[in-house]
Amino acid sequence: MENVVLEMIEYRPEHQPWFEKFNRQWIEEYFWMEPIDFEVLQHPDDYIISKGGKILVATCNKEIAGTVALKFVDPTTYEFTKMAVDSKFRGLKVGQALGEEAIAKAKSLGATKIILNSHTVLVPAVTLYKKLGFVEVPVDGPYKRSNIKMELKLV
Repeated sequence: MENVVLEMIEYRPEHQPWFEKFNRQWIEEYFWMEPIDFEVLQHPDDYIISKGGKILVATCNKEIAGTVALKFVDPTTYEFTKMAVDSKFRGLKVGQALGEEAIAKAKSLGATKIILNSHTVLVPAVTLYKKLGFVEVPVDGPYKRSNIKMELKLV
């Protein structure tokens, strides 16, 4: 794809179908949908936005290409979650742009730390997180399909 124009925009309720679709694609490809996944993906306004979190949407040449959420944990900590890029936009650095934008957004919200939970089978994702500066820490999360926890200190 030539002349790629990436733009980051704030989530609006009409983006929910893409948020759900892109995340279901990778979750169902590698794992299984847990009950909380259905809730979060179908009702992100209730589970993320209304609780102090943010969702960012990447567009590629004006087409929705990916999403990432920052879930509020406490006033200094956000959880980097539900990052997904539509398969037709992979390889265009959309994930990296989403990650960088999410880090900048977390800083602007006063965060001093971002955490994330993932799985080592997701090699491209874990590689990207390391490239963004995340380091591995002991796993202690509530997620059944997670076997790696990472954090990024922002100060």
